[in-house]
Amino acid sequence: MARIREFKMNKHRRFWIFLILAFGIQGHAQTNTIVIRPVEIQDVLVNPGMGITTFQRFNGQTLNPQLTWSESGPVTELQQAATKPDFPEASIAYCRWYWSVIEPEPGKFRWDIVDLALQEARKHGQTLAIRLMPYSYKDPLPAWYRNSGARRANKSTDKDGDIWQPDFSDPLYLKYWGELVAAAGKRYDGNPYLDSVDISSVGYWGEGWSNYMPQFSFQKPLIDIWIDAFQYTHLLMNFDEPQALAYGTEHGAGWRLDCLGDMRSKPFSPEMLDIYPQQVVRAGIQNVWQRSPISLETCDTPSGWERDGFDVSYILAQALRWHISSLNVKSSPIPPEWRSLFENFEKKMGYRFVLRRLEYPSAVRAGTMMPVHMWWLNAGVAPIYGKYWLAVELRSANGKTIIRTPEDIRKWLPGDAVVDDLLYVPESLVPGIYRLRIAMLDPRTEQPAIRFGIDGRQVDGWYDMGSLTVEK
Repeated sequence: MARIREFKMNKHRRFWIFLILAFGIQGHAQTNTIVIRPVEIQDVLVNPGMGITTFQRFNGQTLNPQLTWSESGPVTELQQAATKPDFPEASIAYCRWYWSVIEPEPGKFRWDIVDLALQEARKHGQTLAIRLMPYSYKDPLPAWYRNSGARRANKSTDKDGDIWQPDFSDPLYLKYWGELVAAAGKRYDGNPYLDSVDISSVGYWGEGWSNYMPQFSFQKPLIDIWIDAFQYTHLLMNFDEPQALAYGTEHGAGWRLDCLGDMRSKPFSPEMLDIYPQQVVRAGIQNVWQRSPISLETCDTPSGWERDGFDVSYILAQALRWHISSLNVKSSPIPPEWRSLFENFEKKMGYRFVLRRLEYPSAVRAGTMMPVHMWWLNAGVAPIYGKYWLAVELRSANGKTIIRTPEDIRKWLPGDAVVDDLLYVPESLVPGIYRLRIAMLDPRTEQPAIRFGIDGRQVDGWYDMGSLTVEK
């Protein structure tokens, strides 16, 4: 106990020595400090890389019906709805396309389709998340692949013979699918407007399950092609095959599951009760959220949950326990009686930055270092995964300057974060009274990008905190 007390006292002394030095070296004007305690707000915040997503469409476009949706991503520009849909504003648009659409002929890729989606996402204030899918139970593999000499896993006379099932252990499958993935990575990896890419190679919709699953030794290279192709963009590993799930996340991917909310007893075991919570533990992926995003998708739609009597409170609470950042509800309406539940859910998912306390000197000399101290709370369930700059702006009628702090806000896990920084005030700054403002800037635009859970946001996205005198 004595050692612990001594450590705390030494740490306390070091903090005050820092303050004395920081204020003392700049003269008498900095003996007075200003303390700001912002007012917290309870709004739903639309922020990058998190929230409820649109699906196969973009903000302001017509919703799907309550119980149906399309798995075919947009290939042309979609029109806006006549009236604004009753649906949450989204920072992410999630789209997916079949192999036969993206590569209708061998080696001839329709990247114009993905380019258009990226363009549409930007136009609607969103980034794009994507999946390339090999096939489904009614959307076949490309005809050219089926006629290439590749091995088929089933026969036309089999129960599932209507769909040509590939042999995923066939070297030709790895070759041709790998070429598509490599080409996609070469074109899009690191695109600042590409939010994430699903690892997708095996089974219906590329979700990782099939009646013809290969041994893991054949699954592994079909995961590696994605890891090799996308070194900078976030990858998300589909949930269905435990060994593959563990392998993908061990190599840096986040994870996603496609059936959030499934509480049916037939034809499968209820995944929300019997499978998903236990598989998270057995696969050892409980802490993946600390470095990579968790993205979920509803099984059916929220209206389907309501029809089937599923426990929506349990479902949403479980998603938060998994540290969810984004949720695809199939761009389908949220039942009105559940709207408040979903809004409360939106306030907790992802990150939510609340500035609790700001301290800075009332006056500072141009050309010197200014101590700034902040206490932040991440009131969400996950960190932010993209790189953004925490910055301070000094603004007056005579001039302004933006000062970036050295903080890496990606390290702010749920809970408290403290910033103790010395920031240089440029000697070129004209003396006078300035407003001190704070923002988190998008490196792509150097403009404010993150909404905080506090009052005081200005039209340009900065948060006005208080005044500061700059002296000669």
